[in-house]
Amino acid sequence: MGWTGSASPSVAARPELHALPVYSAPLASDTPVRVRASSNEAPDALSPAVREAVLRRLQTPNRYPVLGGHDLVAAIAGHLGADAEEVVAGDGSLSLLNYVLLTYCRPGHTVVHSWRSYEAYPICVRTAGAEPVAVPNAADGGHDLAAMAAAVDARTDAVIVCSPNNPTGVAIGHGELAAFLDTVPDDVLVVLDEAYRDFDDRPDAPRSRDLLAEHANLVVLRTFSKAYGLAALRIGYAIAHPQVVHAVRRILPPFPVNALASAAAVAALAEEKERIALVASILAQRTEVGALLDAHGLPHTPSHANFVWLPLGDRSEELGRLCAAEGISTRVFAGEGIRISLGEPGLLDALHEAVEAYAAAPARP
Repeated sequence: MGWTGSASPSVAARPELHALPVYSAPLASDTPVRVRASSNEAPDALSPAVREAVLRRLQTPNRYPVLGGHDLVAAIAGHLGADAEEVVAGDGSLSLLNYVLLTYCRPGHTVVHSWRSYEAYPICVRTAGAEPVAVPNAADGGHDLAAMAAAVDARTDAVIVCSPNNPTGVAIGHGELAAFLDTVPDDVLVVLDEAYRDFDDRPDAPRSRDLLAEHANLVVLRTFSKAYGLAALRIGYAIAHPQVVHAVRRILPPFPVNALASAAAVAALAEEKERIALVASILAQRTEVGALLDAHGLPHTPSHANFVWLPLGDRSEELGRLCAAEGISTRVFAGEGIRISLGEPGLLDALHEAVEAYAAAPARP
């Protein structure tokens, strides 16, 4: 049944929320999805050890999780060789980004971020009451750090950096990031989103723990959704100076992580061989997919994540529909590009058919 009460409530939502963009969804198709390549998930289910940890905690659903998620925080800190006062856990790194911005953003002030980058960023910024300042990507699809630094002014409360960048997959080098941090004023927070850091196999990948020791205004976000395969359980963490962590904890709910997610994450931290094997399989498929795209002349950015980005402009939806016809779900950003997640069995064969059909079709004038 639909709503049968009064026509509309008299209370009004904040007017600026009406301008929020809508988070995108995979293209709809009549063809059943055989290969899920739209959400950057891990392809494998829980390992036996993680599954057992979840089932064990499920025996006592009547008991609250540990207050503040401190059991998980202690496990993460031990894994990183950090102090527990440097770590805060929450129901996903995106949720923690919201809390960080709510803690540090002031009405009428701004947050600088690259664009295109993660589509949730402008939503989070406006939710916190600030204004997003979107700086166009560099020609290679990565961050234009010089332009981002130039966009920082007296009204800037924070800067968001995503490396590897979602959805383009382009990553920043350690030296580049260190130089950028040196240009940002100490009273401006820099949030480094490392959701895809496990797939960045370059020698010069950012050493964010080193940068944290040098920059008290840096916050690093990480997630268990990708390389640890816990996307459905929604769990992530942030690493920062203890004063930043304490400030964010003040507005967290008392139980920021549900008990099953916490149990799974603690167990997953001990499954290093499984994480390494999963990452290796995705990197191997990334190489194969790149070779397939090159063989058919399709442009793609140099991805260091668990997805590939094809900047096809107005033809992006065309490839998205061809993929959907082969049972592949993808994420299409109309007029810009298409992102294809990696790792799923059968992706290469199904994608081969879609790419062949795309390459054979005449480009529209």
